[in-house]
Amino acid sequence: MTEYSQKSRLPANPNLGIAYDESKLREIWLAGGCFWGVEAYLARIYGVAETCVGYANGITDNPTYEEIPYTGHAETVHVRYDPEKVSLEKLLTAFFQIIDPTSVNKQGNDEGTQYRTGIYYRDPGDLPVIKAVVAKEQEKYDKLIVTEVLPLENFSRAEAYHQKYLEKNPEGYCHIDLSLLDKTE
Repeated sequence: MTEYSQKSRLPANPNLGIAYDESKLREIWLAGGCFWGVEAYLARIYGVAETCVGYANGITDNPTYEEIPYTGHAETVHVRYDPEKVSLEKLLTAFFQIIDPTSVNKQGNDEGTQYRTGIYYRDPGDLPVIKAVVAKEQEKYDKLIVTEVLPLENFSRAEAYHQKYLEKNPEGYCHIDLSLLDKTE
C-alpha cells in the first residue's frame, strides 16, 4: 500500500533519496490533460528519477501558459526513468490508468487541444513498445483510443510555478485519482 504524507493528500515518493545513474536514464514525454496531477502521479512510480512539466509538439518555441491554447502544444510531462527499475511498458500501463484515452482534447474538466493525450518519444526503438501497450489497452475499450503517438518535435519547460505544483500546493486542482498508484506496485 502506498504511504501518504501526514500533511497532504499526496502519496510518499519512493524515489526520494535514490541516486540514479544519469548514464542509464531513458526519456519519454507523456500528455494526459492538466500536467499538475500527471506529474505528481508519474513522479511517484518507483524508478522515475525526474519529472518536469512543459509544452510539447506545438508550432512555436518557448510558449507561455497563456499562449498554448493557440499554439498547438500539449501540456506534457517529461519523464526520465531507470529502465532497470521500471520498464517503459510498466510506465505506459500506469499512465493509461489515469487518462481517458478515448477522449479528444479533454481530460476531466479540462477541454482544449492543450489537454489532449499523447505519448512522445525521441528513440525510435521505443515505438514497438508504445504500439504494443496501446494495442493491449485498446482491448479494454469499445471506442477507439485517440492518444497520439508521435516523435517529439519540441518541448519547452513550463514556467517555474507549474513545476512540482502539487508539491507546493498539496490541495491544488488535480483531475486524477492519485490512489491509483497502489495499482502500479
